[in-house]
Amino acid sequence: MERREQDNQTLLMEFLLLGLGDAHALQTPLFLLCLTIYTVTIGGNILIIVLVVTDQHLHTPMYFFLANLYSLETCYSSTILPRLLASFLTGDKTISVPGCMAQFFFFGTFAASECYLLAAMSYDRYLAICQPLPYASLMNWKICLQLVAVSWIAGLLISTGITSVISHQRFCDSSAIDHFFCEEAPLLELPCSDTGMIRSLSIILSFPDVVFPFMFTLASYVCIIAAILRIPSSMGGQKAFSNCSSHLTTIIVFYGTLIIVYTLPRTVPLRQLNKMFSFFYTVLTPLINPLIYSLRNREVKGAL
Repeated sequence: MERREQDNQTLLMEFLLLGLGDAHALQTPLFLLCLTIYTVTIGGNILIIVLVVTDQHLHTPMYFFLANLYSLETCYSSTILPRLLASFLTGDKTISVPGCMAQFFFFGTFAASECYLLAAMSYDRYLAICQPLPYASLMNWKICLQLVAVSWIAGLLISTGITSVISHQRFCDSSAIDHFFCEEAPLLELPCSDTGMIRSLSIILSFPDVVFPFMFTLASYVCIIAAILRIPSSMGGQKAFSNCSSHLTTIIVFYGTLIIVYTLPRTVPLRQLNKMFSFFYTVLTPLINPLIYSLRNREVKGAL
């Protein structure tokens, strides 16, 4: 690994991403698997975005939020998978420190923005089902644009703060990141200085970033399910639930794996399990979300 002498200390210039495993026989199958996933993810997400833009029947707040969700997922898949594919193809698992910080920053921005966007989408479904009469005035295009803008800006600010603090640490001990991308938990194992302040900051930021949006989303769906149960017609209740079931599936998959990843201890026996769940919410979730919506949603199938 490349190092540089400065102020009588050896500063690290590169990290070694250990990836998904050391088995050389699996490199080609993993490359083909990840290439297929990335191709289908980009194709599926872009297809939904194009449908929302071009089909007049999909010019509604729900599909506007969906187009932004798929834009986010396309972006954060693209911060991870191309680098992972290159390492499978070339065998070079090194990444420069600035490159690692850039990957950490962009992934953090997109992932944090998705938490807020999912909360905005749950609020939209709450208004549509629980407040159907004033829905058009409560969720107009101006409010939709403001909610999306707040989601992107909030994610950007939170990621800027934590990346700025981590990037000023001295990485002068181990250079190996036991992960397939530059993620916060394995990064915080490397600095020679005390990381207590950064860990405290991460916990503090997790409340506005993850906990509050998750609680808001959960509360919205409690109200939605309660409202659906009060609908006298079984057909009416079934139709109302089908309109938000795809979104609810997305939330369960995204937050379920995210919570497991960040609460699972970073012990040696559990690190492979941590990678598996990380792979699920960073790589597989953007793949299955378009499939969930295209297979379960009549309007999307009609647009196709």
